[in-house]
Amino acid sequence: MSFRRLNRKYLVPGAQTVMILGIVALCQPWNLFLHRYGVTITLIGLVAFLITSHIPPEAEAPEEDAHEGRLAE
Repeated sequence: MSFRRLNRKYLVPGAQTVMILGIVALCQPWNLFLHRYGVTITLIGLVAFLITSHIPPEAEAPEEDAHEGRLAE
């Protein structure tokens, strides 16, 4: 598996999950530690998402057109 596939399959969704967990940590009232670091967790997820989302996907091989060699009718 190439890095670009690994990025699209695991790293981008992982960064999104970290952002969501940061927002949940901010909104929950039971644990002061999570509430205190919720903004930090959200920002780490945001930076990770910005980095991973700017990595372009793999270039797909061009498909051969079945009608390419035929004359226009």
